[in-house]
Amino acid sequence: MKLHNLKPAAGSKGREKRIGRGEGSGHGGTSTRGHKGAQARSGYSRKIGFEGGQMPIQRRLPKFGFTSPNRVEYKGINVSALQALHEKTGADVITFDTLVEAGFVSSKHIVKILGNGELSAKLDVTAHAFSKSAVAKIEAAGGKATTIE
Repeated sequence: MKLHNLKPAAGSKGREKRIGRGEGSGHGGTSTRGHKGAQARSGYSRKIGFEGGQMPIQRRLPKFGFTSPNRVEYKGINVSALQALHEKTGADVITFDTLVEAGFVSSKHIVKILGNGELSAKLDVTAHAFSKSAVAKIEAAGGKATTIE
């Protein structure tokens, strides 16, 4: 055993310093809060985004862009998912209700069929919207794409 090998027993050190428990602790007096000011007071809580009176960053940065109030938010489903659904259930007719039952979408969603992936099954698909590539793949496989109004 040498002096450079000595270390305290496991778990005997490492406790946090207790704040506000007298000058001997090194954190007595103002209890690490500094002198005066709102942050030194009990019960103080700063508002989210408050920067000490400086103009907050969310007010300094310019707002930009435009969000259309008429935007339609689609839930996209690829033709590869339709192929997988066909292989799993054997359904040749895929409607919105079929997609809801399979758990792809909720009844609140508006569905758009997208053209990612391969489709080999002849399917009659009914959805709210289709991409051009999805319609091309569905019709190339001998199926039909019908839009819900």
